[in-house]
Amino acid sequence: MNIESFREYCLSFKGVTEKFPFDESTLVFYVQGKMFCLTDVDAFDYINVKCDPEKAVELRERYPAVLPGYHMSKKHWNSLAMDGSLPVDKVREWIRDSYDLVVASLPKKLREELG
Repeated sequence: MNIESFREYCLSFKGVTEKFPFDESTLVFYVQGKMFCLTDVDAFDYINVKCDPEKAVELRERYPAVLPGYHMSKKHWNSLAMDGSLPVDKVREWIRDSYDLVVASLPKKLREELG
C-alpha cells in the first residue's frame, strides 16, 4: 500500500474528510469530525488506527509491525508499519475497523446522517 492508495481507501468511506491540523505533513482522516486514521505524508512509514483495546494488544502480540499508537493513547490506538510486512488486506481491515469504531461512538443523530 502506498500513500495514494491509502488516502483513496480512507476517503472511500461515507462522511470522511481530511485535514492537516497539526503540521504540513500529518494527514488526519475524520468521520463526522472525529479522527479515525492518520499518517505522515512525507515519510509514510506508519499509519495510526483506532482499535478496540483487547484487539489492539492481540494484534501487537501477533504482528511485529503493529505497535502501540505513536503519540496517541496506547490503549486505543495502534501504529502499523508501512514496510510491506503487513498484508494489505489486513491493513485495510484495520482501517475499516477504526472507522467503524469511531462511527459507533458518534451521537445517534450523526450516525443517522451517515445512513
